[in-house]
Amino acid sequence: MKKMFVVSVLAAASGFVQAQTVNVICSVQAEWCNMIGTVYAKTTGTKINVSMKGSGEALAQLIAEKDNPKTDIWFGGTGDPHLQAAELGLSLEYKSPTLPQLQSWAQQQAQQSGYRTVGIYSGPLGFGYNTELLAKKKMQPPKTWADLLNPALKGDIQSANPASSGTAYTMVATLVQLMGEDKAFEYLKKLHANISQYTRSGTGPIKAVARGETMVSISFVHDAPGEKMNGFPIEAVTPTDGTGAEIGSMSIIKGARNMDAAKKFYEWALTPAAQEMAAAAKQFQVPSNKAAKVDPRVPDFKKIKFINYDYAKYGASAERKRLIARWEKEVNSLPR
Repeated sequence: MKKMFVVSVLAAASGFVQAQTVNVICSVQAEWCNMIGTVYAKTTGTKINVSMKGSGEALAQLIAEKDNPKTDIWFGGTGDPHLQAAELGLSLEYKSPTLPQLQSWAQQQAQQSGYRTVGIYSGPLGFGYNTELLAKKKMQPPKTWADLLNPALKGDIQSANPASSGTAYTMVATLVQLMGEDKAFEYLKKLHANISQYTRSGTGPIKAVARGETMVSISFVHDAPGEKMNGFPIEAVTPTDGTGAEIGSMSIIKGARNMDAAKKFYEWALTPAAQEMAAAAKQFQVPSNKAAKVDPRVPDFKKIKFINYDYAKYGASAERKRLIARWEKEVNSLPR
C-alpha cells in the first residue's frame, strides 16, 4: 500500500513538473531576462525557458511558428510588433484582472490590441553620447534631431536597423509623425551619411557608445543609466523638438502549449514586485503598475517633449511593412 502511495505521489509530482513549464521569448536587455528567469523559477518552482530576441526577430519567429507555437509568452520589446502580432492573430485575447492597477497608457495598449497585448513599461527615444569622445572633439551634445546631421558626426553615429529592431522602427515612425513622411525620409537620407553601422538590436548602439566605439547613438534613453553605473562615460538626452516613446509590451501566444503556466507568468509580470526588478537589473523604464516604485534614475516624463504617438496606426502590420520597405529602398540602399 505504502509503495503504491509513493508511486502515485511521484507520478503526480512528475505530472506537475511537466505542466509547470513556461517558454518565454524575452525582448528586454540580457541582464533583466536572466534575472526574470532565475527569480521566477526559484519563487514559483516553474521551469522557465528564456530565449532572448529583439522584437523584430521575435515577431518573425512567432509568424514562422504560427501553426505549431513553441512559445508561451512574449515578454518586452517595443509595442508596435506586439500590436502587429495581435492583428495577425498570433496572440491570445486575455483580460487580466490586474488591468485597473495599470497606467492609462498600458490599459490603452490592451484596448487597442483587443486585449491581446498589454503595456509593461514605457521609455522615451533619444540620443546616447560618449562624454569623453565629445570632449576630445570639443563638441556639444546633440539636443535636436537636426544636430545629428552635423558633418562633424560623420561615421560617429549608430542606430539599429528598423527591419530587426523595434527601437529603430520607433525612430522612423516618430520622425514621420514629427516631420511628415516625405520630410522624414529626406532627413533619414541625410542622417544615413553620418551613420557608421545599423545594428540588429536596439541596445547595440548605446552599448557601442558606452564602450567608446561610436560617439552618438539613437536609443531608448533608459538604457544609459545602467551603462553609466558600470563605469562608462555616457549620458543621454531627449530631443527638444519632440520624440516618441515605446510602450514595452507582453503577449500570451495563441495556441501556447503551456497556457495555464503562461497566464500565471503574465499575472506575475504585472505585479509591482516583478516590475521593480527592472531597476535591479539596471533597466530604467517607467513601470506600468501604478503601485511599482519608480527608481530616481528613470527619465522624468514631465520634462520631456513628447509627440502624440499614434500606436494603433504605426503598430499596424501594413504600415510597419510599408515604412520599413521604404526605408530599405530609399535609405539603406544609399552609399555612405
